[in-house]
Amino acid sequence: MCQRITTFAIIAIALMLIALFITGRTVPSTAAACPGDFDGNRRVNIADFLAFVVVFGTSSADANYNSQMDFDSSGSVEIADFLAFVEVFGTECGDGGDTNATGLFTQTLFHNGITREYIIYVPGSYDGTSKVPLMLNFHGYGGIANQYLKYADMRPLADIENFILVYPQGTLLNGYPHWNSGLESDNNKSDADDFGFVEALIDEICSRYNIDSARVYSCGYSNGAFFAYALACYHSDKIAAIGSVAGTMMEETYNNCRPVHPMAMINIHGTSDYVVPYGGGSAGLLSIDEVLAYWVGFNNASNTPIVNRMNDRGVTIEHYSYTDGDNNTSVEHYKVIDGGHVWFDIGYDGSNTSRLIWNFVSRYDIHGTN
Repeated sequence: MCQRITTFAIIAIALMLIALFITGRTVPSTAAACPGDFDGNRRVNIADFLAFVVVFGTSSADANYNSQMDFDSSGSVEIADFLAFVEVFGTECGDGGDTNATGLFTQTLFHNGITREYIIYVPGSYDGTSKVPLMLNFHGYGGIANQYLKYADMRPLADIENFILVYPQGTLLNGYPHWNSGLESDNNKSDADDFGFVEALIDEICSRYNIDSARVYSCGYSNGAFFAYALACYHSDKIAAIGSVAGTMMEETYNNCRPVHPMAMINIHGTSDYVVPYGGGSAGLLSIDEVLAYWVGFNNASNTPIVNRMNDRGVTIEHYSYTDGDNNTSVEHYKVIDGGHVWFDIGYDGSNTSRLIWNFVSRYDIHGTN
């Protein structure tokens, strides 16, 4: 055991130094993330690294296992967790208490007896003098917010467009982080009050920052997209427009959907998604055509879409735009031919997935086009 730790420590330190040398990054105290700060001193340093070495190779069955060091929640502390640790090594953790501070912060919110976590990014252009939009981006089932942030990174957009960006963290269900998009019932396997958490989160952020409450947007991937649809249905008083990537609506959400205003919606989905099938299927999942039909009908948009097709690096993408809805709302769909269950690395007319979502939702406030 000692030999394994010593060997690993030598290799790990060398890799860490190489990584830091290659990236040459320095992170100011107001712009750092807190994951990896195991000793709570607001800095990810060598003491945290040594603590990580002690539990490397352990699993949930071992006494020394520490779930905080299991970055990907796989049940064991492995090389993937070490690589995630390297990403944050050398950073300092701002406490986010200064609402004039910009950068990336990990924050907590106590709700319904549980300490909930979220990552907030405040762009350097924010100075508090004018109202800015808020974008909530929800990870998929099993997702970790600080990893999803890199996978579906909207920070460059936030810098350019001057909006505050939040990646909330879901709670565990059967050992995996999730979002509870269902209503309270005996059939719901989750008892997480995620709707209440998000409402409290929006209120908290609006109280600390100069947020345009009419321009709060929600998007998500997979289970996070299910949740974005549910927010649009059950809490539309808080949400102006939504975006979905590789997600759909549950029949329960469809049957109980009661938005209080026309809701602009953009959907990006692959035809070869076998996790959330394009054509719907078992477990009460609507097909993408059914989802589009619902929102087109609810918004009283044109049933005849404007259709365009393009090819990006061998990937065919069809764009459907249903316009002229109430309050000038619209519904858009990007159909990725043979696309799988991913946050797509595509470019449509020069825009990637994040840009497509932002360009769409930002046209609207809670009253329609802004």
